[in-house]
Amino acid sequence: MRNRKPKSISKNIFTYLLLIVIAISTLFPLIWLFGTAFKPSTEDVSGTLTSWLPSQPTWQNFITVWQNYPFEKYLFNSFWIAFITVCLNLILCSLAAYPLARIDFLGRDTIWAFIVSTIMIPSQIIMIPLFILAVNLNLRNTYLGAIIPNLVSTFGIFFLRQAFKEIPKELEEAAKIDGCSEFDIWWNVMIPAVRPALITLAFFIFIGSWSDFLWPLIVLDDPSYYTLPLGIAKLANSLDLDWRLISAGSIISIIPVVFLFILVQQYIIPTDSGSGVKG
Repeated sequence: MRNRKPKSISKNIFTYLLLIVIAISTLFPLIWLFGTAFKPSTEDVSGTLTSWLPSQPTWQNFITVWQNYPFEKYLFNSFWIAFITVCLNLILCSLAAYPLARIDFLGRDTIWAFIVSTIMIPSQIIMIPLFILAVNLNLRNTYLGAIIPNLVSTFGIFFLRQAFKEIPKELEEAAKIDGCSEFDIWWNVMIPAVRPALITLAFFIFIGSWSDFLWPLIVLDDPSYYTLPLGIAKLANSLDLDWRLISAGSIISIIPVVFLFILVQQYIIPTDSGSGVKG
């Protein structure tokens, strides 16, 4: 036992040192991004590690980007599309996950296997038929056209199904004794019990929609409907790769996500859904 303890301590030290090195290495792109965004035009954006940080920080790059490009419109478009996508995903995924987790019906396992199997299909494969469908339905250059392909996600159904399965049966049985229908049980019992899972899923869906580039690029060619990723791409193409302004635009797109994470991080924790059951 005495010989194992030093080995265990040395192993933990090595593990923590490795994790610290990995964490620091992942911060290098962010350091370069922030350093470049605050550099004046007189400073070079390349160079050694010590020159990544600006010697005379300035807000001029952010002012230039905001004044010359409609970033407020890009922000609105991204937020609106992400917000609607999150709301619809929470509703539709929870409606699909609840019967798959709590109701025993014929063909349930077959339906579940079919839903899970769709994870193996790359999204790029269905881009062409989706685009043809969007054109036929006159959904090009519309918010609805950017939202529809992401109305529901297999991951969301899987995630909420697992959350619903963890809820004690006593809660459901008590609701049935009180005369609740399946819809009442879903809305009044299950949804409050899996609130942390819903918030976590909402955060993941929001980030996915906020940073989505490929599908908006395909379905949106009107600049008035551009999202932030498309706006930054336009910024890069029109300014001949001025990395100071591109970095400033990228930071503008990151700030809402960081703020959202700070706002909801206290809710993204596992909770005991069985706390409502007392012996």
